[in-house]
Amino acid sequence: MAEGMKDDRWQWAERPTFALVLLVSVIAGGTIGYITLEGWSTWDAFYLTVLAVTTVGSPSAMSRPGQIFTVVLLLGGVGAALYTFTLLATLVVEGGLPKRLQRRRDRRMLETIKDHFILCGFGRIGSIIARQLQRQNVPFVVIERDPDRVHTAILDGLLAVEADASREEVLKRVGIERARGLIAAVGTDAENVYAVLSARVMRPDLFIVGRAETEDATLKLKRAGANRVVSPYEIGALQIAQTALRPAVVDFVELATSSDNLELAMEEITIAPASSMAKQTILDANVRQRFGVIVVAIQRHDLRMEFNPEPDTVIGAGDKLVVLGRPESLKRLETEAS
Repeated sequence: MAEGMKDDRWQWAERPTFALVLLVSVIAGGTIGYITLEGWSTWDAFYLTVLAVTTVGSPSAMSRPGQIFTVVLLLGGVGAALYTFTLLATLVVEGGLPKRLQRRRDRRMLETIKDHFILCGFGRIGSIIARQLQRQNVPFVVIERDPDRVHTAILDGLLAVEADASREEVLKRVGIERARGLIAAVGTDAENVYAVLSARVMRPDLFIVGRAETEDATLKLKRAGANRVVSPYEIGALQIAQTALRPAVVDFVELATSSDNLELAMEEITIAPASSMAKQTILDANVRQRFGVIVVAIQRHDLRMEFNPEPDTVIGAGDKLVVLGRPESLKRLETEAS
C-alpha cells in the first residue's frame, strides 16, 4: 500500500464524521442483533443497546446467544463510544471545531467575494502589499504555498488559501472571474510568470501587476500578459536617489499617497460613460469649485497621460482623472463620476 493512501486513511479515521458513523453503526447493529436473538421490540432493543454501549447496565434475563452478543457489543461498543466522545471533546478543547467553522466561513467568503484583488505570495513584498490593501479596505485574497505564511496571514485576519497560484483551478476557486485585479508577488520570477500567464488565459480583461527581479523577467511578464511590471529593487534604488536629491518632493508624494493621511490624498477617478462630467471641459465640470480638488493629470483611454491639463481640456468617457484633495472631496467626486 502506498504511503499516501495510508496517510489519507489515517486522516479519515481522525475525522468526527467517521467516529459518528462508527458509533451509529454499532448502535444499529446492536439493535438489530437483540431483535433477532431475543425477539424484543425495536424500542426495547435500541434502549438496551444504548445502556450496554454507555456501560450503564444490561438486562439479566437473556438467552446464552444474547449474553454472548452482549459481551461482543460491550467490547466493541464501549470502545466506539469512548473514541467518539474523546474525539469530539478534543476538537472542542483544542480548537478543532472553531477551525472547521473558520474554514467553512472562508469557503463561503470565497464563493461570494467580488471586485477584489488576488494577491499571489505573502513573503516580504506580499505582506507589505496586503497591509496597504487592508488599510484602504480593499477586498483581497492571498494565495501562498508556504503553510507557515498562510497561518500568519490568517492570524492577521486575512482571507488566505494554501495553494499554487499558477494553477487554474486555484484561481477559479478564489473567484478570478469576479476579481478586480491580480498581483503576482511570489518569490521567484518563474512562478510569477506562470501565475500571470494562467490568469491572463482565464481573464483576458483582468488588470494584472507582476513583480520582477531582473530585466529579463520584466520582458517575460509583459509577454505573459501583465499590464504593469514592478521591480522592487529598481524602485527602491530610485526612491533612495530621489530622497537624496529632492527630499521635499518625496515627502509631498508620500504625504499625498499614504493611506494613513486623513487631510490630503491623491487618487484616480474613472469617468463613466453615463456620468454628467463626460464630454465636458474641466472648467464646465467645475471640478475645483464643486469638489475642492486639483486635477493633476488625465489618463486617456489609450493610456496617454496629460499632465497639468488646461481648464478647456475635455474630459472623455473612460478617462481617469488623477486628482489631489481631501478624502471626503474625492469620495464626492467619485460618486459624481460613476
